[in-house]
Amino acid sequence: MITSTSNPQIKNIVQLEKKPRARKEQGLFVVEGSKMFAEAPRDKIKKIYCSQSFLEKKEHRDLLESKGFSPDSQGTEVVEDRVFKGLSDTMTPQGILCVMQQMEYTLEEVLGGNTKEGPPFLLLLEDLQDPGNLGTILRTGEGAGVTGVIMSRSTVDIYNPKVIRSTMGSVYRVPFLYTDSLLEILPRLKDAGITTYAAHLRGTSDYDRQDYSRGTGFFIGNEGNGLSDSLSFGADVKIRIPMRGQVESLNAAMACGILAYEAYRQRRG
Repeated sequence: MITSTSNPQIKNIVQLEKKPRARKEQGLFVVEGSKMFAEAPRDKIKKIYCSQSFLEKKEHRDLLESKGFSPDSQGTEVVEDRVFKGLSDTMTPQGILCVMQQMEYTLEEVLGGNTKEGPPFLLLLEDLQDPGNLGTILRTGEGAGVTGVIMSRSTVDIYNPKVIRSTMGSVYRVPFLYTDSLLEILPRLKDAGITTYAAHLRGTSDYDRQDYSRGTGFFIGNEGNGLSDSLSFGADVKIRIPMRGQVESLNAAMACGILAYEAYRQRRG
């Protein structure tokens, strides 16, 4: 049992939670909670940490065993409750935490081509900074049938614990990647038969007047600054979401959800 906060494993987990550089160098990230553990790909789990009190309940031990682990297995560490509370990134720790190997996807895998769900359906995110927005976009995107997410390098780290929590497991299932230049991959999108749409205040067409049944990619810009001019002009079509009152713009995750579910509505026929 781990009984000290000075334990090297505990110190490393804290580094993985707080520092993007540590996550990048080690190729690891941290997830918390029973749901995130239950949905985690078995081959990506590197180590499991359980609090003493967590293992006192049979359903929790059964949860471990459902993934092929036990309190005594090599991949599991038992942590004193006091130490686990300091380790957790949440106010009310659930008692289970995993160190995971990061996912890796190529551009070809994210573009995907035609799938059984239909043509490619991408979200293209430029410089989003809010972890909750990014996590919500992944979760909403999965629900709407998005086949991939491509992010600019300056977008918040997808392995940030706040992002991970907001995805509610979608981070395991939605292919994604970062790119140095969204502008430079536009020709690849065009070659894949993907029409790109920029959500823009000066859009010339309402979002629900377009056909998203074919290959589709939505650009979503930074929360404060919107899309850069270069991406706005690089997109095939500028669209807008009509708004009443004095509202000038919508939350990035909300706008993304509106667009994604319109595409999903059309694709459901």
